[in-house]
This record gives sequence, structure tokens and C-alpha cells, in this order.
Amino acid sequence: MSDSKIDDAKFEGTGYSYTMSLIQGKHKMVILYCLMEFQPVRFNEMRRYLGKVTDKTLSANLKELEADGLIARREYPQVPPKVEYSLTPLGDSLMKVLDQLCTWGEEHMK
Repeated sequence: MSDSKIDDAKFEGTGYSYTMSLIQGKHKMVILYCLMEFQPVRFNEMRRYLGKVTDKTLSANLKELEADGLIARREYPQVPPKVEYSLTPLGDSLMKVLDQLCTWGEEHMK
């Protein structure tokens, strides 16, 4: 590995690596923003907000975010089944950080 590349092993076990492990992936940050703006959100609504995403990919991302404690899944006992997703307090606290990333991008976007 050349000196100009960052060695990922140096970041293992840090707050940075933990945070990135929670939000890495093509759709996770967009899912979190969607929930921040429109929560609670049902699965089909989420799919419409995200655009081109397969049901399998969306489902996997939602399960990972739920397992990480960032979102909550609420299932209603009715026919047809109704499931809603919303941010947990932990997920809501992460949104402050993601908002800062967006603000920085808006300020430096050409």
C-alpha cells in the first residue's frame, strides 16, 4: 500500500469506523432523511421516495438500520398488514451529524 492511501486498519475500533458502519451503503442515509422528514413512513411510501431501489435492497437496509437501533418498526395487527418505520432517539441524534454534512456540502458545492 502506498503512503498516499489511508490504511483502513488505523481506523478500526474508532468512533469514525463505528459511525460509518451504521450509515454505509447506497440507501441508508436517504432512508434516514426520509424518516426525518416524513415519519412515520410505510414500506411502499419509502420505496416511492427512494426511486430506483429493489424491495430486497430496501428491506435489507431497513432491517440493518433497525438492528443497529437507528429506526423502529411498528407492525399493526390488521388485514392487510400495516408496518410503519420511524427514527429512534438514537437515529434522531445521528440526523444532527448528517445535517452538518449536508450544510457543508451546500456551502462548498460548485
